[in-house]
Amino acid sequence: MTFTHGYADNDGLLMYYEVHGRVVPGQPPLLLIPGGGSTIGTNFSELIPLLAEQRQMIAVEEEGHGRTQPTRRPLTAGNSAGDILAVLEQLNVETVDVLGFSAGGHTAIALALGHPAAVRRLIAASTFVSRDAVPDEFWDGMAKATLDDMPDTYKDADRSLNPEPGHLERLFELDSRRILDFAGWSDDELRTIKASTLVVSADRDVATAEHAARIASVIPGARLLVIPGGHGDYLGELAASAGDLRTMHATVPFLLRFLDD
Repeated sequence: MTFTHGYADNDGLLMYYEVHGRVVPGQPPLLLIPGGGSTIGTNFSELIPLLAEQRQMIAVEEEGHGRTQPTRRPLTAGNSAGDILAVLEQLNVETVDVLGFSAGGHTAIALALGHPAAVRRLIAASTFVSRDAVPDEFWDGMAKATLDDMPDTYKDADRSLNPEPGHLERLFELDSRRILDFAGWSDDELRTIKASTLVVSADRDVATAEHAARIASVIPGARLLVIPGGHGDYLGELAASAGDLRTMHATVPFLLRFLDD
């Protein structure tokens, strides 16, 4: 399996990326966007080896996450979409398929909306598109959350990569503000998505399967996949799966079928 990595400069933001696997004729690379607080490793370390023999993958880390250092700007889906375009330009890639998980799903949607020529297929996994997708208790909890509430998996990963004082606190601040300031998209905006779309949800996810079904009903031609499981275990996400990869192995064939159709 081939592997390269580097940084792409978007007006001073240096986005870290990894490229796994070889180019597959007729198939664009699969872009992987981790969720909030996550690194490529915590989110996709189990999925990447499973797919690398079949597809080339480009994995990124958003601002403040992993090896991408924070700046003074806010972390938003739109800003991250611009960072990703810088990565694609540096790699001379014009079109990708995209899998965005959780908050990374917001970036994937922003990329598909703002740059339709860059996205062939979109997998929006365990994400939501409007504030009413989750109950008021979710927003109350987010407003009161502290660094102690962040899963140890994420804290340990960030401390390992960025041991300098204050980095983990800045990561938590970026992620908290990102969600608390999330405005979402209207149905009219979602109807403009051109990419073939698969909306994925677990039946015990943060947002309900009913919300995922509503997203799929709005985006033209979108498909829906609901998986028995929790928030990210079906992708092998370390905090969610705790090493139990059975759900991931059951899910991957559905993802590949969608990407290859």
